[in-house]
Order: sequence, then C-alpha cells, then structure tokens
Amino acid sequence: MNIRIGFGVDVHQLADTHELFIGGKKIESDLGAVGHSDADVLLHAICDALLGAANLRDIGFHFSDTDPKFKGIDSRILLKEVMVLLQNRNYSVINVDCTVILEKPKLNPHIPDMQQIIADIINVDLDCVSIKATTHEKVDSFGERKAVKAYAVCLLNKH
Repeated sequence: MNIRIGFGVDVHQLADTHELFIGGKKIESDLGAVGHSDADVLLHAICDALLGAANLRDIGFHFSDTDPKFKGIDSRILLKEVMVLLQNRNYSVINVDCTVILEKPKLNPHIPDMQQIIADIINVDLDCVSIKATTHEKVDSFGERKAVKAYAVCLLNKH
C-alpha cells in the first residue's frame, strides 16, 4: 500500500457584501467570505490537502483566481475536478480531518450536512470525513470576525 498524507489551509476575509459557503453548504450569516470563487474556505483547504498529498501543487495552480472562468464558481465543482486529477493518477481518499475557525455563526448544526456533501464528492464513507469547528475566543482577525480559516489533512492510497 502506498499511503500519502496531505495538508491544506485556506483563509478568506469576511464582509457583509458576500454570502457564506462552508463545506459546500450555504450558511446563513450577516458576513460572508470574500473570494474569486464562492470562497468556500473548507473545500479549498481540502482541495489543497488532496493536491499536496498527490504532489500536484495547490488549488491556485489548477484554478487561478485571475481566470474569469472560475469567477463565482461553486467550490464543489473544484473539489470534483481535484478528484478527477487524483483518480487519473490512481489515488483514492482514505479520510480527511478538518477544522474551521469562525467566531460565528456556530457551525456545529451544519456539520452533518457538510460531511455528507464532502463524503459524496470524495467518494468515502461518512465516517471518513471529520469536521470540527472552533473560535478564536474573540482574539485576532478571526476572533474579531474579519476572517475565516480552515485546516485540512488527508490520507490517500495509491493503487
């Protein structure tokens, strides 16, 4: 068995002029993430973890934020494209473990939906997608609701 580990991180500024998408799900919030795509910080971190594990560079390399075709794109599409890249190189996902840092709204009620969305896209059982949510206890840009951050690690198997 050829196992690879990957790590991803993503940060997006928050603003009252945008919607908030996390884990492929729209979350009701007075602030949303700013980005070229839908700015789904969790899916972007997962994409980077998966790409990194397969030594395929990063999300910006494959989906440039200067390319108009990715303007406003649903990040679930980006994750699906990453999965095609992995499958073309004979990789399958074993699991992902993620943490989202967001002061509010609370994400815990949304985690089961996010897990299902991600599990369906990366073709794993639901219990192979771990998502945790935490705050920064009102400290720094994350605690002051100026930004949202996500970390992700993954394990891949090469067949």
